[in-house]
Amino acid sequence: MKLKRSGRLVDLTRYLLQHPHQLVSLSFFSERYGAAKSSISEDLLIIKENFEEQGVGWLVTVPGAAGGVRYIPRVSEKEAQEVIKELKELLSSSERVLPGGYLYMTDIIGNPSIIDKVGRMFASIFSGRKIDVVMTVATKGIPLAYAVASYLNVPVVIVRSNSRVTEGSTMSINYVSGSTKRIQTMALAKRSLQSGSNVLIVDDFMKAGGTIKGMMDLLQEFEANMVGIGVLVESEEVQERLVDDYISIARLSNVDAREKKIQVQAGNYLDRMEDDQS
Repeated sequence: MKLKRSGRLVDLTRYLLQHPHQLVSLSFFSERYGAAKSSISEDLLIIKENFEEQGVGWLVTVPGAAGGVRYIPRVSEKEAQEVIKELKELLSSSERVLPGGYLYMTDIIGNPSIIDKVGRMFASIFSGRKIDVVMTVATKGIPLAYAVASYLNVPVVIVRSNSRVTEGSTMSINYVSGSTKRIQTMALAKRSLQSGSNVLIVDDFMKAGGTIKGMMDLLQEFEANMVGIGVLVESEEVQERLVDDYISIARLSNVDAREKKIQVQAGNYLDRMEDDQS
């Protein structure tokens, strides 16, 4: 397509935002717009400066014949603070309290705007790690996993409590629930994950971490590597945590089911941001 520079800048920006972490050659853009590579380079410099100024992300240039440009999504500390504040306010409603210290979160998980923001937050903080797949467990963690995966430009694999005929042969393990101490089963289709894959585990809620620990054990059966854990909400009132190294957006510091009172704090996301920047 032949576009004026203003139109080319708009389409370039749109393309980069829709293809995060994908290396795109200058030749591709040159042919797409019928413009010289030098003009494309100037356009990309303008976009790069605006992305960095507005906290949208980085444009990384890879030199050489096989090089090009890659867009890396980023969330600024200010934006992360705003999302965490919004999430804390939503979670603090007394109507969310469920028996056992759990919360009703379906409306939050089903809100595309919120989950998209959280997905970009996780993609941003894990952007420096080599990730091939995002893994979650059915069912509530699925929307969040897809939001994260879309910004990392990687597929999603879903661990289930039982195997399905439509998924072919599966690998299954038994694991102990961290909160109830009951033995449960999880399964994953053998075709879902290749040996040596680098996997980011994502979940909507973590109490003691038994489910996440089960997914970590399942990865060992596939000879895959766990490179990070992202949790939307964690519970602080746990005697024994089975998972140590994770990043959370919000933390339930106190849930009184009888009085229906909830205290919500920020998770460790902002602290981990500071660690990565220092």
